[in-house]
Amino acid sequence: MTPSEDFVVTDRGGIVENSHRVHAAVVDAKGRRLYALGNPERMMLARSAAKPAQALAILETEGFAGYGFDDADIALMCASHSSEERHIARTRTMLSKIKAEEADLRCGGHPSLSETVNRSWIKQDFVPTAVCSNCSGKHVGMLAGARAIGAGMEGYHLPDHPMQGRVKRTVAELCDLDVRDVEWGIDGCNLPTPAFPLDRLARIYAKLAAAADGDGAGEGPSTRGAALARIFHAMAHHPDMVAGEGRYCTALMRAFNGAVIGKLGADASYAIGVRASDETRRLGTDGALGISVKIEDGNLEILYAVVMEILERLGIGSPEIRSQLAPFHHPQRVNTMGVTTGGVSFPFKMRGSKADGDDPRLAALAR
Repeated sequence: MTPSEDFVVTDRGGIVENSHRVHAAVVDAKGRRLYALGNPERMMLARSAAKPAQALAILETEGFAGYGFDDADIALMCASHSSEERHIARTRTMLSKIKAEEADLRCGGHPSLSETVNRSWIKQDFVPTAVCSNCSGKHVGMLAGARAIGAGMEGYHLPDHPMQGRVKRTVAELCDLDVRDVEWGIDGCNLPTPAFPLDRLARIYAKLAAAADGDGAGEGPSTRGAALARIFHAMAHHPDMVAGEGRYCTALMRAFNGAVIGKLGADASYAIGVRASDETRRLGTDGALGISVKIEDGNLEILYAVVMEILERLGIGSPEIRSQLAPFHHPQRVNTMGVTTGGVSFPFKMRGSKADGDDPRLAALAR
């Protein structure tokens, strides 16, 4: 391989063992692309990285405020949680707020995303049910939205349900696409999941961050800007609800302490919203940034390493902040005896937008 190729490389004793192709986009809140890797317009399934956009459709339903969901509830609606006891308990509390039952959920139980939780379940001979789904918060939110619009909870998960129609319109609007240009599949949790170009995912997260800064970024009525800001703050202030102990999303948002949100999507997609700062202005925008990443082969360990490498090259966060996430950035390659056997390297170079030409800022982003 040549250094210009958009790959991450793992080696064993200096011998290339695997290469992982990377796609990424960095945009501002108006959708202007600043930097890219691979194909920034790759059609991709956002999976759980789309949850904040799906949550927006729920928050905008008439009467939703009457259910009394707090910000930790909103964070769980955006979560791929670890099924820790606090996550399961909050799911049950959310169900009680809308007078629904676990049997109303159309997601299924599955092993926890946390090995610690899984070991505990095995010892207890515990069989996870719907409230244990990592997507349980999103499903309760969909039930609440369906009830709020008077559409009924039955079949809330089906693509032709009125609640899903609202979700489809909202996602398309946040992407600045016609609703016909967003494709839909079925996610692992049994809800529809959108597919659109990778840089549109970055655009969604830039809008979330811009709203948190008090800048609606042209997002229509002020109520939408307020809802986007609430989602950002809910995730940033309750990172433990978004993932769980030892998980990257939680660690990232804890380290950045309100300046950044990040969300995993299954099969190695990721999105980050970065609030405006001197760091974002240095990169050529006067406001917030959105970053989206897709690893072609679906490797999550490589995904987290790439996200950290991009944040470092962009200069987002101080070295002290990023050092808290070093195990994700430089995963150890050791054998069963603790001997280091290899490492992970990042030969890719980030490209500026065509409009930037020979942008001198790129020198700081290349390796």
